[in-house]
Amino acid sequence: MSAPARTRTSDDLIRAEEPVLAHNYHPLPVVVARAEGTWVEDVQGRRYLDMLAGYSALNFGHRHPALIEAAHRQLDQLTLTSRAFHNDRLAEFAERLAELTGLDMVLPMNTGAEAVESAVKVARKWAYDVKGVPADRATIVVAADNFHGRTTTIVSFSTDETARTGFGPFTPGFRIVPYDDLAALEAAVDDTTAAVLIEPIQGEAGVIIPRDGYLAGVRELTRRKGCLFIADEIQSGLGRTGRTFAVEHEDVVPDVLLLGKALGGGIVPVSAVVARREVLGVLHPGEHGSTFGGNPLAAAVGTAVTELLRTGEFQRRAAELGGVLRDGLTELAGKGVVGFRSRGLWAGVDIDPAIGTGREISERLMREGILVKDTHGSTIRLAPPLTITAEELRSALAALEKVLGS
Repeated sequence: MSAPARTRTSDDLIRAEEPVLAHNYHPLPVVVARAEGTWVEDVQGRRYLDMLAGYSALNFGHRHPALIEAAHRQLDQLTLTSRAFHNDRLAEFAERLAELTGLDMVLPMNTGAEAVESAVKVARKWAYDVKGVPADRATIVVAADNFHGRTTTIVSFSTDETARTGFGPFTPGFRIVPYDDLAALEAAVDDTTAAVLIEPIQGEAGVIIPRDGYLAGVRELTRRKGCLFIADEIQSGLGRTGRTFAVEHEDVVPDVLLLGKALGGGIVPVSAVVARREVLGVLHPGEHGSTFGGNPLAAAVGTAVTELLRTGEFQRRAAELGGVLRDGLTELAGKGVVGFRSRGLWAGVDIDPAIGTGREISERLMREGILVKDTHGSTIRLAPPLTITAEELRSALAALEKVLGS
């Protein structure tokens, strides 16, 4: 019999995973056992500053007291009914989320990929029922270098060959255009186009921020061409960029917002498609669903998340501390940093390849007590909890300076 987990070291636990877990991830060699706020602790008691925040799933930090309290309170009452019955928490969650987004209706799901898949279905149904596109001819325009998830349909419109190779045949009905290219987008949209689906900021691609006017241009084009604008804010939304949603930097309201990650407060998977009434109104009973979507525990936590965001505190923190992050990275330019892009508390940092790959830099930072994650090539991502202090942020930047010079 295996030894209990509490007696096993990080190395023991990593080795134990090897034969029994699918190898679809390549995590850093740290085994987290406890966490609070911006800090995590491994099984040996070593502490690390979390500068990834679960790819924005932990925007409010680990175990935020208000979110933990909401979860505990709900665990004592009711956790799941399925959507075969109503539950007493779902209406409030949908009301608060509609209010936060300025949109009308909510389709609750669980994971971000489920939200994207649901939006694809809704957009196609809208195209047939409302726009009048002939059956089975609806198209959706997406951007190159996108990341919307890893399901079969979603990887069908990915340009990342690692995500695609070996998983065909692929789902048809998608057109891929360069990101941040309104002319290419205009050329791709025609009478069959149901929607344009984009990330306001491309996260997995390295925190790629479009030029000013791009999002407003997408909004104008989709309105003029009579198709939907779907904004995937699963990583960029809920305070990360200094606004509640990244589209707000250009005062844009899309037809459909896709939310996830931070919506579950780092406690449970919660995602949602939020849209205008005439869009989500195309769904009828039996056409789409999820056993766990909108469950009472998820609704309770999601409602508490909307309460945190209603104060504006986290958006302000991300904007203010985003200046600290930007200034610190500016000072590192030419000292191992060859480029960076940041908005709020989110940055993609390009490291001189002569110094190391993104993975190597992440491992060096781990040894300094800082947790980040690489993306492509020599790029690392910084996305700390929005609860981080200026002192903690500067300590992370100092550690980055140290590993770049070592």
